[in-house]
Amino acid sequence: MNLAVRTWGEGPQITLVHGWGLGAEAWSVAGHLLGKHFTVHSVALPGYGESPPQPQATLDDLADALAATLPPRSMLCGWSLGALVCMAAAARHPRKVARLVLVGATASFVQREGWQDALPAEQLAAFQAALEQDPAALLKQFATLIHVGDAQAREALRALRGCLATAPQGLPADPATLRAGLDLLGSADLRDSLGLIEQPTLLIHGNADPLMPIGAGERLLERLPSARLQVFEGNAHAPFASDPIAFVRSVCAFAGVLG
Repeated sequence: MNLAVRTWGEGPQITLVHGWGLGAEAWSVAGHLLGKHFTVHSVALPGYGESPPQPQATLDDLADALAATLPPRSMLCGWSLGALVCMAAAARHPRKVARLVLVGATASFVQREGWQDALPAEQLAAFQAALEQDPAALLKQFATLIHVGDAQAREALRALRGCLATAPQGLPADPATLRAGLDLLGSADLRDSLGLIEQPTLLIHGNADPLMPIGAGERLLERLPSARLQVFEGNAHAPFASDPIAFVRSVCAFAGVLG
């Protein structure tokens, strides 16, 4: 499996991995700012951008494909689904991953016994049903939902809605890819792998996240061996879009780069 990668900037290496639905363009503002301090590699997951669809890919498959793109001892930055892929890559390929930045992250996207700080299974099922009815309408709804409660929702929504406006028919990925991504979010469970992720990890979580409760970040903080949690007050599920300047400063400080 080959993943398309765009590279810009100069400095230490950082690889960005996007979440479900919006594609790599979700990083556009924060990625531009990061490029002033880092060599930025933005990975497109299968079915997004120039990466060929792989609807049968498992989380391990995605993690292995991501690891194959990485320069030695890379810093990975993943958002939501991308954070799951980054954690799996760090557990499976520890020599290739030096540090992790995990945004809006969780070990299990849906609620399970012992992990209730997550999305209710019925809400994921509602997404899946809406996808079958009208994928473009679902993505517009999703782009709005992830900013509910955000103190800077208008700015964040403007940044992420651009991902849809520039995509053919408002779809950054084909419906089969979107369907496979929701199925993957429903099945992914990394709780048993957390102890293997020994890399220094920065957890960035909005305290107003309507999709993934702040408790998910707190549970990760408890179970990842070398993690710290930075809470973005008043931010929802995409702090890098809500407050990109503060986000980049946090990443720079974590990496020891002057920002």
